[in-house]
Amino acid sequence: MKFTELNLVSPLQKSLEKMEFKTPTKIQEKSIPILLEWKDILASAQTWSWKTLSFVLPILNNLYNKRLESWLVEWKLDRKIQVLVLSPTRELAEQIWEVFKPLCTNTNFKSTVIYWWKNQFHQVKIIKKGIEILIATPGRLIDLLEQKIFNLENIEYFVLDEADKMLDMWFLPDIEKVIKLLPKSRQSLFFSATIPDKIKKLSEKILYNPEVINIKPETKNTDNIKQEVYFIDNAQKRQLLQYIIKKEEYKSILVFVKTKDDTETVLEYIKAMDVKCDNIHRNRSQNARNRALDNLKKWEIKVLVATDLLSRWVDIDSLSCVINYDLPQESETYIHRIWRTARAGKKWIAISFCIDAQKLKLAMIEKLIWKSIKINKSEDYKKELVTKIEKFWEYSFDNKKSKLWKNNSNKKRRYYWKNK
Repeated sequence: MKFTELNLVSPLQKSLEKMEFKTPTKIQEKSIPILLEWKDILASAQTWSWKTLSFVLPILNNLYNKRLESWLVEWKLDRKIQVLVLSPTRELAEQIWEVFKPLCTNTNFKSTVIYWWKNQFHQVKIIKKGIEILIATPGRLIDLLEQKIFNLENIEYFVLDEADKMLDMWFLPDIEKVIKLLPKSRQSLFFSATIPDKIKKLSEKILYNPEVINIKPETKNTDNIKQEVYFIDNAQKRQLLQYIIKKEEYKSILVFVKTKDDTETVLEYIKAMDVKCDNIHRNRSQNARNRALDNLKKWEIKVLVATDLLSRWVDIDSLSCVINYDLPQESETYIHRIWRTARAGKKWIAISFCIDAQKLKLAMIEKLIWKSIKINKSEDYKKELVTKIEKFWEYSFDNKKSKLWKNNSNKKRRYYWKNK
């Protein structure tokens, strides 16, 4: 099956074509037709199966059709919150919003995300302007509801994403508070990586005659990918990254980091080497992201630094190497990242940097992929670092009138007496 075979409106089809989505995953193929019929659902699938798109597409499709019908009666655009998506963490909430945004653009819907540690004034300002789709974490949602900033009386679609994580994080009382404020006539959707007994019990209280979908886990084949890990101190990451990038056999490199601020920092490290590079994160426009990605595919840049936003969206046939500058929070994300290289039977390399605090994460990743990742014990990058330091001190002592000497005079004295 292809997305073109699904009964989706033209604006959504155009968005999918633009984003190069052609074939739905198993969870999408099974859940989208059910949700288009306005039925409740309890769905389970792996993290990398793109569950989010499974509910985003049918919700926007149904909202779009309803709007067209209402316009036939009266030509008026009244923006009210009709979709509520609950997520356990702000990171997941942001990821869901990133999926909604490009699809909302073509269908003329407004959306926003709210969570703690984000300025309340700006959140409230956007909501009061009028939105149809609200993505939220339970704590911030209840806080704004108690302040009577808005209400949930017009909600038609309620989505509980990562439901198992919600209950693991003790959000059940908050979920029950929100449920009491929702209209009884609504479509409710539960999406989860697993369906334990506690999820079943909760679904019995909230869902009405739901369709149950359970996609069995599949392990992606990583045999075509050479995997290595360096056990390294955090302070040495930059030198190791620069050393790897210098290798001529890697024509195109994708570097994954933890946050958008990290993409800017690591980008500066690479620019210092006079290597053509760019970055992708959630604050960059869709045009800027597409341009950076196209440049990597065409080998017009050598290195692209990205957050996990990129790990679930694209395939890059021409990629030579993936570097996990930071190990991902979720083990499944590791497979998303390195799978960017495994195309058409080609053999490429995935290199990970692991500090002491992340060894447990590494063990979880190895458990997931059913294999031990080869440890690279090479310390050639350290030799190169020592050479640079020697040249630095030599230059400093030979040029005592230079800015380098003046700015680091105390360091030079300590170094001199220590090595006299």
